[in-house]
Amino acid sequence: MIHAQGLVQTFQTKEGKEKKQIRAVDGVDLDIAEGEVVGFLGPNGAGKTTTLRMLTTLLKPTEGTATVAGYDVVTQSEDVRRSIGYVSQSGGVSSYARAGEEVMDHGMLYGRTMAQVQKRGKELFEELQLDGLWNRTSKTLSGGQKRRLDIAMGLIHDPTLIFLDEPTTGLDPQARANLWEHIADMRTRRGATVFLTTHYLDEADTLSDRIIIIDQGRIVASDTSDNLKAEVAGDLVDLEVADLDRVGEAAKRLGTLGDGNSDVEIDGRRVSGRVQRAGRAIPGLLRDLDATGVTLDAIEVHRPTLDDVFLTLTGRSLRDAEASTEKPEEHAPEGANS
Repeated sequence: MIHAQGLVQTFQTKEGKEKKQIRAVDGVDLDIAEGEVVGFLGPNGAGKTTTLRMLTTLLKPTEGTATVAGYDVVTQSEDVRRSIGYVSQSGGVSSYARAGEEVMDHGMLYGRTMAQVQKRGKELFEELQLDGLWNRTSKTLSGGQKRRLDIAMGLIHDPTLIFLDEPTTGLDPQARANLWEHIADMRTRRGATVFLTTHYLDEADTLSDRIIIIDQGRIVASDTSDNLKAEVAGDLVDLEVADLDRVGEAAKRLGTLGDGNSDVEIDGRRVSGRVQRAGRAIPGLLRDLDATGVTLDAIEVHRPTLDDVFLTLTGRSLRDAEASTEKPEEHAPEGANS
């Protein structure tokens, strides 16, 4: 459904009197299958938004190629736009337009008849829990209702591929949870492919079949959430040793799990370290400790989070990275399409 090879985007900026080129996207390859839900993660300035803009034909690649829904993003950009749904982070709803009219107008821009878009619009309003809001102006809607209206506009022409850029930003927890259900429903009931960018790691974890992480313009990871957690971060095993004199032995045994190079920390009677797929290793560890006379008061295993994965891959937390004020991908690009 999406195939990209060697995508590059360079921006030109000025530092004083000198011009400088920033390689915001640096050779990105993507292969996304039909019906897949992909979470695309990365801090500000990593190339996430720039990649999304190239795939949706809003920005012409400096180098590389990409096909979306079977069409080339440069030479067949109109066909790409007809085939996709795009919900931007900022939204596209007019404050004074009536909700139903806004959705219908959007649908007719894709060549649908008034009868077709009215019927489909009513269906979407029911599916997205917008019942009774057809004649309301968008300025009277809540944040969650506006965001669902944005999604209705993105789906009105029945696209097979949907790009969602930060779909739940600014929503309260209940509205976020409701919107998660609708996003999951796009694939399960409609068979759509969903390309999701988000800063909410729990959102990516819950909704995505696969996580793709971009940093400094390059893809640094692409796998299922579970595999990334297991292979990149590992599970945190925390032991509480009954006898302080046996802490060293417990640390030695824990350190030999996996590749034997695990970093083990000792704090009083507590010994902790990360172990890949700890569920498989713990039974053997317990037998080993028992055989060497080490008694435990407690053992806990903590599954890693996607933020642990991000920290391991990039050396920084995604939350910390988002606090950065440097956003090179917001500079005016060369060769942008409007």
